[in-house]
Amino acid sequence: MATLKIKLIKSLIGSKKNQILTAKSLGLKTIGDVVEQPENEATKGKVFKISHLIEVISK
Repeated sequence: MATLKIKLIKSLIGSKKNQILTAKSLGLKTIGDVVEQPENEATKGKVFKISHLIEVISK
């Protein structure tokens, strides 16, 4: 199964609560954190929701 590498590039301070919770559910806590998540519809929805805070590194 394909995976996505996701990196948090902006701070969560000042973000809406649902965006902070979405980042936490992906495993992102601090700037520079990189996680690998499976490429499925749920992950794509989370990425879309916080796309202004993250960078998706294609693999």
